[in-house]
Amino acid sequence: MPEFLPDLPVDGILECLKRSPGHEVNTGKMEGPESSAALTANAFGWFLNRAQDFPPLPGVPAGQVSSVTLEAEMRYPWTGGRHPWLDVAIETHTTLIGIEARRYEPFRPMKVNGFAEVVDRPVWREKLAHFTKLRDDLVAGEIGFQTLDAVQLIKSAYGLQTRAEKRGVGAVLVYLYAEPAAWANGKPVDPKRVALHRREVAQFAKLVAGDSVTFVPIRWVDVMYHWGKSAKLAAHVAALRERFGALG
Repeated sequence: MPEFLPDLPVDGILECLKRSPGHEVNTGKMEGPESSAALTANAFGWFLNRAQDFPPLPGVPAGQVSSVTLEAEMRYPWTGGRHPWLDVAIETHTTLIGIEARRYEPFRPMKVNGFAEVVDRPVWREKLAHFTKLRDDLVAGEIGFQTLDAVQLIKSAYGLQTRAEKRGVGAVLVYLYAEPAAWANGKPVDPKRVALHRREVAQFAKLVAGDSVTFVPIRWVDVMYHWGKSAKLAAHVAALRERFGALG
């Protein structure tokens, strides 16, 4: 059983995590000192029953938040097959925000990812033309990323677009990432890889700009800074920093 921070709705968090195909709870993924899932669940789980207290994310104009959930499936417009799961989903009256959260993953060797389960849709080429052009270029080998899982981000954008369109709201894909100086064992994270990741995030953002799903990269350290300015969140932010250290 993962150890959660005090003042969290543990039952609600576990209910969210157990429905995920990643099986973070059963596999023990959340118990490692470098776990991105543990950081995300502890940080955003606080808002499961306090959505009204969720402050605006930096660079994401979205209005009053009505719901926050962990491990949200964003289904493609067909039955069967695999569909993307986002780490966090936030809803307002005007916007659906999906968050892909990362911590140490960009600085480890990249896992192979592909588009085998994605069927081309005319609506994606119309409303997500830049995401789709990037997808085509990735498949053709005309572009590549060494630290950024661009494939997963494109899949998530397709899923977000599908759900947001059904609900008649806008869509924002947030890439929430850290720039840690060291691994949990104290060994330094390669600063060249951190710098490369930063460049690739900026490159991805430029390539997909202008589509109906807005891509917004945000650093964990900036989220903590903004949350820390709220009196209601000060203790929560302090507990996160004590448990997970400097996120860079």
